[in-house]
Amino acid sequence: MKQNDDRDKGVLEHVLKQWVVDAPLPPGFQNAVWDRIARAEVTPPSAPGFWALLARAVEMNLPRPKFAWAYVTILLLVGVLSGTLAAQRESTRMNAALGARYLKSIDPFHRSPSD
Repeated sequence: MKQNDDRDKGVLEHVLKQWVVDAPLPPGFQNAVWDRIARAEVTPPSAPGFWALLARAVEMNLPRPKFAWAYVTILLLVGVLSGTLAAQRESTRMNAALGARYLKSIDPFHRSPSD
């Protein structure tokens, strides 16, 4: 198998050495290339932002099982925590509304702070 690969490589090298490109370059090609090089040298590449760096770090480390489990666990904890805080805020608002309704049902002339 190794001999066939060497033979194929030799044939490929021979064909590539004989290959000649006869097509002329379009007019102004060299000037356009040098203009692009000059523009690239003038504008320095911008530094990636925080989120781009974070995304890059995650995508490089996500294939590692320990990192993947930690990442999923952190996302679940953040989701549960944010859901708990939202539910607590809604519960507090609902308790205040129910309390005001109860007071109004007992004393229809009672003025609540929201009136």
